[in-house]
Order: sequence, then structure tokens, then C-alpha cells
Amino acid sequence: FVTRHWDAALVAQRATGIPAQHVIGQAALESGWGKGEIRGADGLPSYNLFGIKATGGWQGRTVEVVTTEYEGGVAKKVVEKFRAYNNYSEAFRDWAQLLANNPRYAQVLAQGRDPQAFAAGLQRAGYATDPTYGDKLARVIASVGAALRS
Repeated sequence: FVTRHWDAALVAQRATGIPAQHVIGQAALESGWGKGEIRGADGLPSYNLFGIKATGGWQGRTVEVVTTEYEGGVAKKVVEKFRAYNNYSEAFRDWAQLLANNPRYAQVLAQGRDPQAFAAGLQRAGYATDPTYGDKLARVIASVGAALRS
């Protein structure tokens, strides 16, 4: 997973200043290391490794899937629309644009070189509703680092 997406993560790093290791970590967490990738009703991949929803005026393709969201700390299953891309490179570029152009992620970008601050910042900014998202992301980023060192 890491080697497959490393070049795209480097492009995202150049666009955001967020280390490629952190980018890969978030893609790994959101997609279950690629095993839980969002697929359309037709079974085709969305290439959306980041779990980016089709909100904010998204004009591209979408897929609807059941996902877990948390309200008041309670998990519930809901159907949501997610962005769909033509390939993984588009997904990484879109993730970088989302973080770079959305003011709610400004603090994440400012502290993004530190894995703990990056993970906690994404949670505070509302990237995910899971109340343990930051801790989970920090652990996955650490495992990506371990994989890169081996």
C-alpha cells in the first residue's frame, strides 16, 4: 500500500507541506489499507482512499454507501454520498486541495509536520466524526513510519 501510493503522496506533500508518511497514514486508516475502499453499487472502485464526502459543491461523480457516523459519541449507520475519482492520483490531488483551500484545516497545515498534531488537528477540524479518530490516525502514521524504516 505504501509503495503503491508513495508518489501520489509526495505530490500531496508538495501541495500541502504535510509529510507523505502522514498522507499515506490517513489514506490507510480511511480505506483499511486499501481493503475497505469505497465502491459503487456496481462494484467499481471510487478511488476515494480518504473517505471524502461529496459536499461543498462537489460537481464530480459520486457513490452512495452505508458508513458509520458518530453523533454525541454514539455510532450509527447512515447512507452518505462520497466523491468518486477516475484514479488514485486524482484522489490524492483532491485531498490536498481540500486541506489547502478549506480554512477549517489551516491549523492542521500549520502543525502538520508533527504526526500527533496533524492527527489531533484533523479531528478538531471535523474531518471525521469518530471521537477516537486522532488517536487511530496517529497510530497508523507510526506504523507507516515503521514500514518505511524496514
